[in-house]
Amino acid sequence: MAIPESQLETWSHQGATVTAKSTHETIRRELEHQDSPLASKDVDIYLQGSYRNSTNIRGDSDVDIVVQLNGSFWRDISRLPSDQQALYRDAYSDATYHWADFRQDVLDTLRERFGYHQIVSGNKSIKVSADSGRLAADVVPCLQFRSYRRFFSLSDQSYVEGIKFLTQNEGREVINFPKLHYENGACKNSADNTNGWYKPFIRVCKNARNAMISERILHSQCAPSYFVECLLYNVPDNCFGGSFEDTYCDVVRWLQDNPPDSFVCQNEQTYLFGNEPEQWSLDYARAFVEGMITLWNQW
Repeated sequence: MAIPESQLETWSHQGATVTAKSTHETIRRELEHQDSPLASKDVDIYLQGSYRNSTNIRGDSDVDIVVQLNGSFWRDISRLPSDQQALYRDAYSDATYHWADFRQDVLDTLRERFGYHQIVSGNKSIKVSADSGRLAADVVPCLQFRSYRRFFSLSDQSYVEGIKFLTQNEGREVINFPKLHYENGACKNSADNTNGWYKPFIRVCKNARNAMISERILHSQCAPSYFVECLLYNVPDNCFGGSFEDTYCDVVRWLQDNPPDSFVCQNEQTYLFGNEPEQWSLDYARAFVEGMITLWNQW
């Protein structure tokens, strides 16, 4: 047996987005309120995750919102030659408004605007409870992160922009590149690459994962959405298209035949597999691919 095209096509549909966008706008508006200490800061507030990337499926709930401070930033200048590192240090002075100050201002503002009981300070994010017309949200206060490629002066510099924050329990650094993740996903989904098949097939795989978990083919913690999306990003564009049945078989066959050790995340700045908490396990990825085969054969 095989999973029918009609079922795969149903799985490809995007979930609702209106409430997610409304949740983002509500939180952004309150953080930018004229009485907020953030009102005078250079801050970007934007969606990330499945709602931002149009890969959300029916049943997805929590909204991920980045609150990114740009006026102060973290940087990595280790790739610059020593003379450019010296030029960088001469050009910039130390920040006076720090990560801890910013996170506290975000936390205090959310508590004041939504009520103390609606806000929980978590290890990585600040959690805003769902309410009438608003989904639950994970708000991530972070500083802009710059991975420098060149620095000669303030008017002649080049860097890759990401975000960075510290976990509350361990004080561990977390670096990610949500804007690049979005841009690269949109590019792969474009007419010049997969011609609109990439993101719908991500949604197919997320629904297939849920079906595998329901059928006890796959462990519930094995394949988070972000890792599934990044896995598929490494599959060549010519594996997507024709039909969802063709795409399913071509993608799974390619993943079976190609070792994933050097796969990258969709941001193309970090490796997908490794020992860091923000990386995936090779064993889990193999279990996901094998589960896709089992689900197809047992349908």
